[in-house]
Amino acid sequence: MLKRVFDVVVSLLVLVLLFPVFIFVSLLVKFNLGSPIFFRQTRPGLNGKPFQMIKFRSMLDSNDNEGNLLPNKDRLTKFGKFLRSTSLDELPELWNVLRGDMSLVGPRPLLMDYLPLYSADQARRHEVRPGVTGWAQVNGRNAISWDQKFKFDVWYVDNQSLFLDIKILFITAKKVFVREGINASKETTMTRFKGNKE
Repeated sequence: MLKRVFDVVVSLLVLVLLFPVFIFVSLLVKFNLGSPIFFRQTRPGLNGKPFQMIKFRSMLDSNDNEGNLLPNKDRLTKFGKFLRSTSLDELPELWNVLRGDMSLVGPRPLLMDYLPLYSADQARRHEVRPGVTGWAQVNGRNAISWDQKFKFDVWYVDNQSLFLDIKILFITAKKVFVREGINASKETTMTRFKGNKE
């Protein structure tokens, strides 16, 4: 209950303080990438329940000659890379926090099609609400392996506390400022999770 109150109060405060930034980024996205301004995608939330996560759009909707979307690296512009490196694309997720879909701190919500690929232990990351940031993000973000990431996520589930959340938020702010751990091995995005080796 205390965690939820903390999430709502801090999210509202940040949204109010950064409202001019929110509007400015919205205009930049519209100018650089066109419409829609927001990117919405179904992600698994608490207990794996689907919800619509919202972010600022960071890629073009460019297709090949057959009408298929081009690879991420071909659709991500310099402006999009800037949004991601500064984590400004994540700002709209505060709305998900206010709605109760997410928490400020928790395991990052991944793709729905990863759900059947988790081991029983890895699936425990869904015992809490997904977060805007998390223990894995302050311990390497996309620069660590999937196995390491899931171990950090499960560790958080077993050790969560308000003090730990505050600590993670402060570390996150520092890492965003220095743009640390953005991409894995200089890839555009984290490589897809393909399940556990037999």
